[in-house]
Amino acid sequence: MFTGIVQDTLPVIDIKNEIDYRTHILKFTNNLLSNLSLGDSVAHNGCCLTVSNIIDHYVEFNIIKETLKLTNLGLIKINDTVNIERAASLNKEIGGHVMSGHIICTANLIDISYSKHSRRIWFNLQNSDIIKYIFYKGYIGIDGISLTINDIKDSKFCVDLIPETIRRTNLSKRKIGEIVNIEIDQQSRTIVDSIERFIKKN
Repeated sequence: MFTGIVQDTLPVIDIKNEIDYRTHILKFTNNLLSNLSLGDSVAHNGCCLTVSNIIDHYVEFNIIKETLKLTNLGLIKINDTVNIERAASLNKEIGGHVMSGHIICTANLIDISYSKHSRRIWFNLQNSDIIKYIFYKGYIGIDGISLTINDIKDSKFCVDLIPETIRRTNLSKRKIGEIVNIEIDQQSRTIVDSIERFIKKN
């Protein structure tokens, strides 16, 4: 379980590519490395990955075919930064919203508008069927960041970034045309799917 509160942005310092499979290697800070063990879950751009190897501060994560197909992790190049969040601990305050780290689809960044203290960013879902789960003022996970939806048009939606989000995440460096990972709010999905099943049954 994750909260969508990004703890750090780190560069991917090495990538090992095989057919339908790759390994990302990152150098963790002391804070992120604390009590980290093999098999632990860490979100990369919102995608839950498992620690497969630790050598000093260098941590490896394996990415399989299905994850490469559904997320933007297959597009990552050496030195690209990713948003990092370790799994939530029950003895800590939960900010953001509850997230699973299971990416449902991706979206294209299509517009950015700037104001003095914030940015408004518009996205277009690559799977337009997902828009039924997205609601005005509802939660959404974008590259692992817990954000609030501020407008919806067709298969497009926008979020506003406050200064802290701009400072702490890699979304501030995203450009028009780039692809982000999307995790929808599970509670919203459950409600919508339950209503649809009820309507079909009756």
